[in-house]
Amino acid sequence: MILPAINPTTTEAWSALDAHFKELKAQKMQQIFSEDSTRTERFKIEWEDFYIDYSKNRITDKTVSLLLKLAEEVKLSEAIQKQFEGAKINETEDRAVLHTALRDFDNMKPEVKTTLNKMEAFSDAIINGDFKGYSGKTITDVVNIGIGGSHLGPEMVTDALQYYRNHLNIHYVANIDGDAVAETLQSLNPETTLFIVVSKSFTTQETLANANLVRDWFLKTANQNDVQKHFVAVTVNIDGAKKFGISEKNIFPMQDWVGGRFSMWSAVGLSICCAVGFGNFKAMLKGAFQADKHFKNETFKDNIPVILALLSVWYNNFFKCESEAVIAYSQYLQKLVPYLQQAVMESNGKSVDRNGKKINYETGTIVWGSVGTNAQHAFFQLLHQGTKLIPTDFIGFKESLHGNTENHNILMANYFAQTESLWEGTHDKNIKNCFKFFEGNKPTNSILINKLTPKNLGSLVAFYEHKLFVQGIIWNIFSYDQWGVELGKIVAKNTLKAIQTNDLSNVKNHSTTGLISAFKQN
Repeated sequence: MILPAINPTTTEAWSALDAHFKELKAQKMQQIFSEDSTRTERFKIEWEDFYIDYSKNRITDKTVSLLLKLAEEVKLSEAIQKQFEGAKINETEDRAVLHTALRDFDNMKPEVKTTLNKMEAFSDAIINGDFKGYSGKTITDVVNIGIGGSHLGPEMVTDALQYYRNHLNIHYVANIDGDAVAETLQSLNPETTLFIVVSKSFTTQETLANANLVRDWFLKTANQNDVQKHFVAVTVNIDGAKKFGISEKNIFPMQDWVGGRFSMWSAVGLSICCAVGFGNFKAMLKGAFQADKHFKNETFKDNIPVILALLSVWYNNFFKCESEAVIAYSQYLQKLVPYLQQAVMESNGKSVDRNGKKINYETGTIVWGSVGTNAQHAFFQLLHQGTKLIPTDFIGFKESLHGNTENHNILMANYFAQTESLWEGTHDKNIKNCFKFFEGNKPTNSILINKLTPKNLGSLVAFYEHKLFVQGIIWNIFSYDQWGVELGKIVAKNTLKAIQTNDLSNVKNHSTTGLISAFKQN
C-alpha cells in the first residue's frame, strides 16, 4: 500500500469530533461575532491575491483543532509527499498522479517542456495567421472535439478568460448528440476551421463518432490529404491518430500519469492557447504552480485547500450534509461548477476504501451551484429557508475587468449581503410573520480575489483540485480512478448493437428491451 490506508472513523480525532458535534449541533451561532471580536482574524487566510474568510462556519477553535488532528492521524502530510514525489498513488490503475508536474516550473520534466514549446509554436502560428488551411486561407475558427476532461476544463477556462480572448472563434463539441454537432458545423467554413481531436486513448466512443462525423462533413468540400491541414490530435495513441488521417507532426502527446479530469494543464489545453494566447495559458500554469507550493509547504492551519477540505468533511460526515454549493459572482465563471462537478464527484464518488472494504460512512459530496446574482433569483430560497443545510462557497473579485464600478459594486454588495443573511438570518427576532422568518446559522466560505486573471484562475482551480485530494485521503478512498464511468460504456455497446440489428436477445433487462422496442417503433 503506497498511500496511508486509515479508516478515519477509527481515529481518536474522529471520536472527539463526534462528541464535539453533539455539543455544537444545536447551537445558534449568529451571536458569535458580537461575543468574539477576534473571530474573523483567526478564521481567515490571506495569500497573494486571495482572501479566504471562513469565520461564518459552525465551528469553534476546538473544531478546527480536532479537524487538524484528524488530518495528522490519517497521515495527510505523508500522502501529499507521495503525490508530489510521483509515487503510483492511483493504485487501482497502477499510475502516478502528477498533473502538478505539468506546471512545475522549478523542476519541469523534459517531455512537459517539449510539449509546451510545441503548443506555443503551434498556437502562435494559428493566431498570427502563419498556419494556412488547404485553400491558403488563415484559420478563423477552432473546434475542440472531446468529452469529459478533454472538454470541461478547456471550455471552462476559455469562457472564464473571455476578457483575454483574441480574434479566433473557439467552439466545443462534446455531446454525442448529432443535432448539437450539426448546429456547430452550420456556422463554420471548412477552409478556415481547425479541429482539435482530444482523446487520451483515441478510442473514446463519443469523441471518435463526432470526429468521424466532422471529417465526413469536411470531406464534402476537401480531399483526404487536406485532413492533415485541418485536424490535429491530443492523444497517447499516435497510431490511432495517424490512421484517422492526422499528420504525426500535428499530434500533441499526453502523459499516462495525467488523469483526464486534471488534463487541461497538458496539451489538452491547446484550445485555450489558441483562444487566449500561450502567454496567458502559461500565466495560468504559473498561478496553479504557486497554489501547489502553498499546498505542499504551508502548515495545515494556514493551508487554503486543507482548511476547505476539512470544513467539507465536517459538514459531510457530522452534520450529514450531502451537497455543497459554489456560487461565483462573475458571469465569466458560469462553467466553473460543471467543471468542479466532474473533478469532485468523479474523484470522490467511491464506496470502497483503500483497504478494499465497503465504506460505512459518507464520502463524496454533491457539488452544484451557479453564478450570482442569477442564483439569488432561483435556488437561494432553499438555501435561506429550506430544510436542508447546504454549505456554500462564495467566490468574488475586488475589481471588475471592464471597469464598470457601479455595476460591480451592486454585484459585490449582494455577495457580502448574502453571506451575512445566510449566517445572521432575520435581524428582527420579534417578527410576527413566520413566513418571513429566516433561521440563519447557514455556513459559507468567502473567497475574495483581487481580479480575474489567468494566474488567479489557475490558483483557484488548483486549490479545488487539492481540496478533493485531501478529502479523498481523509475518507480513505482512491480519488484518481473512475471505474464507475466504465460500466455504462460497456452496456451501451450491447444496446447499440441491439438497436442496429433489431436483435434484443442479448439484452438482459426487460425494461430495457421494452424501451428499445418503443424507440424503434415509427
